[in-house]
Amino acid sequence: MVKKLTLLLSALIFSMAVLAADNRYVLGVDGLACPFCAYGIEKRLNRIDGVTDVQVDVGESVVRVALQEGKTLTEERARQAVDEAGFTLRSYSQAEGETGDGDEQ
Repeated sequence: MVKKLTLLLSALIFSMAVLAADNRYVLGVDGLACPFCAYGIEKRLNRIDGVTDVQVDVGESVVRVALQEGKTLTEERARQAVDEAGFTLRSYSQAEGETGDGDEQ
């Protein structure tokens, strides 16, 4: 039992380290109004090479995108993906200090 808990804890720590190594971006998106909108933009952004996670906050009109270490998301590429999904990119910023739970440091 202790061995299983140790293994589980090690896996959790490793996964947190991997998430911390991701490049994170925060996109302000105009036009997000419903869960269907969230699904559409999430689907489009997930097509970008290196994207590991997309979190859409419809209420705040914010999309958080995480990419693999070594991959980047340029503002031009973000704007293109958002436009292709039928929305308008209002703001773009890299959020390297994010913890992964949506709180910026």
